[in-house]
Amino acid sequence: MKPINLIIADDHELFRNGLNELLKKYDDVHVVALVEDGNELFKELEKHKDIAIVLLDITMPNMDGFQVLNKLKNSDNNIKPIVISMHDEGNYIASCAKNGAYSYLLKNTDQDELIKTIRIVNGGKKYFQPQIAEKMINYMSEQSVSENILSNKEKEVLDLISKGLTTKEIAKRLFVSSRTIETHRANIIKKLEVKNTAELIKKATEINLI
Repeated sequence: MKPINLIIADDHELFRNGLNELLKKYDDVHVVALVEDGNELFKELEKHKDIAIVLLDITMPNMDGFQVLNKLKNSDNNIKPIVISMHDEGNYIASCAKNGAYSYLLKNTDQDELIKTIRIVNGGKKYFQPQIAEKMINYMSEQSVSENILSNKEKEVLDLISKGLTTKEIAKRLFVSSRTIETHRANIIKKLEVKNTAELIKKATEINLI
């Protein structure tokens, strides 16, 4: 049986070496190369045309995981990326899935789940663990709601609040009264279910409103 040829791309030497040692246990997996960033990855892909899977970290220097996914997505290849990351936030997962990741694993995933994922993905199927899929779905549903939750004027006011402008400065810029801006601010806080400006900025950032 032809082995699953893969490359490990991670800027932490201990992690990529550990992953390499772990995968040596499996006869159907062949680690072709270990690289520390996206630039090195694409150099290896030029040399090896039979790579099936890339195990990909997100936060790498020079060319990060998001840039790698985007480049792979827009290239003529059959490589199936599996993201392995310490980030478990829904926006990371959704962004990777949108940009062509076949799976998303956390760095504390056990080896049985890892090899299972590699084999499923090698068969051409996308696979996301239930808890990962739930985080992604929750984020995407929040985002779709958030896109319509504020009026255009409220979005404009929120953007200026996030830039640190005072009520008076926002009113001057939008050619309205300070009372009007205070009303918009109150409505935004109510719609996003927060208590103050600090919480407002945090929530708006989390759901990609700013």
